[in-house]
Amino acid sequence: MAGIGALAIGYVLSQFYRSFLAVLAPTLTEDLGATRADLSTAFGVWFASFALMQFAVGVWLDRHGPRRTSSMLLALGGGGGAFLFATATTPAMVIVAMALIGAGCSPVLMAAMFIFAKSFAPSRFAMLASWLVGVGTLGNIVSASPLAAAAEIWGWRGVMAGLGAFTLLVAAAIVIFTRDPDRLEGGGDSNAGLGGYLQLLKVRHLWPILPLTAISYSAAAGIRGLWAGPYLADIYGADVILIGQVTLLMAIAMAVGSFIYGPVSTFLGTLKWLVVAGNGITLIAILWLSASPSAGLAAASFLLVAIGLCGMTFSLLIAHGTTFLPPHLTGRGVTLLNFFSIGGTGVMQFATGGIVAAAAGLGDSVAVYSLLFAFYAALLSIGLLVYLLSRDPAMQQVAQGEGRT
Repeated sequence: MAGIGALAIGYVLSQFYRSFLAVLAPTLTEDLGATRADLSTAFGVWFASFALMQFAVGVWLDRHGPRRTSSMLLALGGGGGAFLFATATTPAMVIVAMALIGAGCSPVLMAAMFIFAKSFAPSRFAMLASWLVGVGTLGNIVSASPLAAAAEIWGWRGVMAGLGAFTLLVAAAIVIFTRDPDRLEGGGDSNAGLGGYLQLLKVRHLWPILPLTAISYSAAAGIRGLWAGPYLADIYGADVILIGQVTLLMAIAMAVGSFIYGPVSTFLGTLKWLVVAGNGITLIAILWLSASPSAGLAAASFLLVAIGLCGMTFSLLIAHGTTFLPPHLTGRGVTLLNFFSIGGTGVMQFATGGIVAAAAGLGDSVAVYSLLFAFYAALLSIGLLVYLLSRDPAMQQVAQGEGRT
């Protein structure tokens, strides 16, 4: 359990690193001349780097296990990237640092889920995964008001240097405490390299799950991680402290949502329809923001919190997908699902950055954010419609292992 604890702390860091730019955005603009497009690129590069690494991480998990895979990447990419960020003098250096950090964080959650899939009954996967994701969202909380306060005291460079050192300590703890699960005879290596991913793409039950996996997390993560700050500043004149307070509430909501989805799915006996309900409410909130982006600070804050609470169906989608994975391709399977989730979020950041930059010529901030939220809503609607075609394995069947194909 100590190894899972170390990986959980690593995932807290991963969540922090994907969301802290929303709070530091005004400061980075002032100190480095970073534009909204620069920050969107930096955020998108984090997700793109994280996503592309999933293919290598999946192979390494099946071949070498979670201990070495997660500790080495977290130390080199996460720690090294944080130190580079602390010394950045241009927006380009921030973008490179975020790419390194994304690569460093890429194996941590998947290492823990690999252990869950190998060491626990499938019926417990959704519960364990949701709790781990819930713990990880503490990183969102720390990256809100606590980060804003720390940056006021020590400066953003001092904070990032300290985070780099802490990241190295977490990587060392993973080496010391994590134990790799037993390997199957003739396991992942019998489908060496990337060929295992081609086999996974032939599993038809995964097909309708993948589009929503690529879209759903990008709404909560993208709005919380980047656009909440500029939105509140441009529409309501919010300062760093107010942005920190609102994003803190959103982060707490994301943590609560992550914790409760697993137990609720077990109680209701469904993964599919809980995912549909959660994303349906998220869609309504985003449509509301699109229709009335300047309806008032209280209303906007409420809708952002609702998106955070209901939009965290990531662990349920991963659990849904794992019920169809061949056992010897577990590592590649969970990382394929994660690739779609994180990759979709990264692509959305590049896309939304382009939309905001193009719409800026309208000279109307309300119109800019109305268009931004409408874009999120349109893609989430498409993902939901496709997901309705998916098969929902009954929890009783999952407990007996019948959900796997």
